[in-house]
Amino acid sequence: MNAKSVAVDQPGRSGHYVRQPTGYSAFIPAPLPPSPPLRLAGAIQQLLSEADHALGRLDGSILTLPNPDLFVLMYVRKEAVLSSQIEGTQSSLQDLLAAEAQVMGASTPPRDVEEVVNYVGAMNQGLARLSTLPVSIRLVREIHEVLLRGGRGSRLTPGELRRSQNWIGPEGCTLADASFVPPPPSEIPQALGDLERYVHADDGMPVLIKIGLVHAQFETIHPFLDGNGRLGRLLITFLLVERGILSKPVLYLSHFFKRHRQEYYDRLQAVRDAGDWEGWLAFFLRGVAQVSAEATETARRVLALREEHRTHIADHFGRAAGHGHRVLESLYERPILSVNQVGELTGTTYPAANGLVKRFVEGGLLVEITGQSRNRRFRYEPYVRLFDDERPGDHPV
Repeated sequence: MNAKSVAVDQPGRSGHYVRQPTGYSAFIPAPLPPSPPLRLAGAIQQLLSEADHALGRLDGSILTLPNPDLFVLMYVRKEAVLSSQIEGTQSSLQDLLAAEAQVMGASTPPRDVEEVVNYVGAMNQGLARLSTLPVSIRLVREIHEVLLRGGRGSRLTPGELRRSQNWIGPEGCTLADASFVPPPPSEIPQALGDLERYVHADDGMPVLIKIGLVHAQFETIHPFLDGNGRLGRLLITFLLVERGILSKPVLYLSHFFKRHRQEYYDRLQAVRDAGDWEGWLAFFLRGVAQVSAEATETARRVLALREEHRTHIADHFGRAAGHGHRVLESLYERPILSVNQVGELTGTTYPAANGLVKRFVEGGLLVEITGQSRNRRFRYEPYVRLFDDERPGDHPV
């Protein structure tokens, strides 16, 4: 279903531009919910139903996994990579895994891999904090501080609301020719306060609709000097978990947003310029349904892969099968390891551990990735490939 079928043109519905003393015009968002009210019948209602159904199937499929938390861990990594790539980083899932495993090889990971590592930390901290702190401006600021720690944005006041004007546009553009200018700093506290009140308002709005509105509003407010896009996408996951839509945080829309990056930006801008909340929500719900279906299929493939490899180990590892199964299970949490780590895990000597790793390599389960004779690292290639299957055109332009 094409999201354009529900487009509207109501300038001023989502806010208005105000000319500033220095000559540029900044956008002042209107509080949520939109007025006039959303039109949720027809196309939007159908998309909402499809998205709800796909989310339900995803939640059920995750619960069939032997250890859902390990699946979640890998999905957090994938989301971190894709969300960061939308903002221009070049680091891949392979780079992130190598950085986590402290692999020292001939090639040096991109410098921006630290930003992706921070994203993983921000996601995990945010999910942990939800048990004691609701989605709020306080939580957003805490997560922002983790997100920008030590990366390119570390000098851009991590955790602090901006005190200067920012803008959105092509690289090198100035405030005068920006594509969009968010509200001036003086408006940020009021806009965020309004947003937080809306998040917790008991208004009967369908949860997915509400989450879609909150994401777009946060991106419009753009309250920080850097990291707004990544943080806004983190909020989607936090809200899904807080509202109990998913028992595990495995819906990450960055894959969809990256695949349709220009439409993602255009839909957000159409909300501001034309009040087209319905067009944005149709796009958002279509993404929820597609990504949910993809994640459900990935969960199925993970389960099948695990059974296939457990059978292989039982059939080919002989008396070492017990140690082999122990190593296999550890790979779902840490897909890159060394011979020494295998020895520590199994309580065996280096020669025995080396022999066990050799069996994994011969069976196609592990691949040596350093090309070195010492300090070798091995990656659980078939598993990583399930999460690193970027489609043509997915790479940032």
